[in-house]
This record gives sequence, structure tokens and C-alpha cells, in this order.
Amino acid sequence: MKNLFFVIPLLCAIATAVPVAAIAQTPPAQETQEFSDDEFADEEFDDDFDDEFDDEFDDVEEIAVSDPFESFNRGMFWFNDKFYFYLLKPVAKVYRNVPEPARVSVSNFFSNLTTPIRFVNALMQGKIHDACNEFGRFMINTTFGIGGLFDPARKYAGIRRKEEDFGQTLGTYGIGPGYYLVIPIVGPLNVRDGIGFLVDTYADPTALVWQGQAYWVARGADLVNTVSLDRDTYEAIKRDALDPYLFVRDAYMQNRAGKVKD
Repeated sequence: MKNLFFVIPLLCAIATAVPVAAIAQTPPAQETQEFSDDEFADEEFDDDFDDEFDDEFDDVEEIAVSDPFESFNRGMFWFNDKFYFYLLKPVAKVYRNVPEPARVSVSNFFSNLTTPIRFVNALMQGKIHDACNEFGRFMINTTFGIGGLFDPARKYAGIRRKEEDFGQTLGTYGIGPGYYLVIPIVGPLNVRDGIGFLVDTYADPTALVWQGQAYWVARGADLVNTVSLDRDTYEAIKRDALDPYLFVRDAYMQNRAGKVKD
């Protein structure tokens, strides 16, 4: 089993050689300019960010939710709601003055940096194809994507990001979600995903780039950048849902159950 972590990357590297060669042979849009305006514009539409939000509240099979701490969770939901509207969203609105292609590149960079988390979790779930896809995306985007600022793996090779985390890995091995929880700043979780969140945070390669307090500053910057790219998803929930707490709770649990089955 241990040898898989050495053999699989080698096989993935061989499989990645073809799309890498194809990208290497792709002629640049303008030989006299390293990046064209059209390339930035394409990144806006090719980034995986929109898909993440589009899939977040997709309808899946209704499941029972264990919420014995509802009073506490509603208090934390209220706190996160105020944090969002009075601090996070105003900062994100100011940050929107940064051109969107640049903000998409920041999102791409952080996504590329956390590829090892998705790769390892895909391996632990036995999803060899997804693991190879993540390995290939990392190799292509780190080299031809200038350290992950761009996403040529998707644009030219059609390799899309596959979200995998340790919470999903635990679910794959039959561990149930447990109680529903709302954590300050972090947001909705369940016991299983909370454990997964801690493991993934501990293994986050971002900590190798920024250490100590700088790590949390980097994660905060990533959060602000993410909200700046969002198209007011939470505002729509607040406007349309009779009980936003119940809507977010049920949507989160259904979404996570769907990801475990995927």
C-alpha cells in the first residue's frame, strides 16, 4: 500500500506527458507579448470557481439531519451572518476594485497550492483516475500556468479540478456525518467533516509557503478573494429562504452526502 504513493505519481507522470507535450506545442497568442488581454479574459470564464458555487446547493436525495445543538448552532449562524455582512463582504467589495482576471489568478494559485490534499485524498479513496487528474493539473499549471496563476490544464487539456478532502475520505470508509455543527468563521460542518477539516488544515501545503501568523493572513486573503468572486450567493439565500439557517443546514448536509457518493 505504501508503494502506491510512489508508483501512482510515476504512472500519472507518464499519463500527463501527452497533454503536457500538446500544451508545450500550442503557439502563443502573441509572440511579442507574454500574456494577452484575451488570455486574461478567458481565465475569468475557465476558472473552476463558478462551478464550486453552482454545485454547492444542488438538489440531491433528502437526508435526515442530526442537529441536537440547534440553539448553539443558530447563535453561531447569527454570528457568522453579522461577520459576513459587516466585515467580510465590505472588505470583499473594496477588493473588487482589483481587476477580476487578477483575482481569478489568485484563486487559481491557492487552488493549485492545495493540490496535494486533493491528490492524497483521492488516492485514499481509491479514485486513481481523479488522483492522476490532480497530479496532471498540478504539473501543467505549475509549469505552463506560471506557478498556478493560470489554468491551462483545463483550458487546453480539459482536465477539471476534482474536489476531494479528508471528510469525504472518512465518509468513503463508512463513517457517518455525525452531528451538525456551525463553527465561527468556518461555517457549517458536521463532526466527520470537522475532523477532516482539521486534518486537511494541518496538512495544508500553504503552511510551507507562509508560516506562523503569515499563514492565517494568507488564508484570510484567500477567503476575501473568494467572496469577491462570489455572485452574492448568500444574499440570495437570505432573500428567498423562509429560514436561512435550515436552508443552509440541509443544503450543506445533502451536498456533502452527494460528494461522498460521487
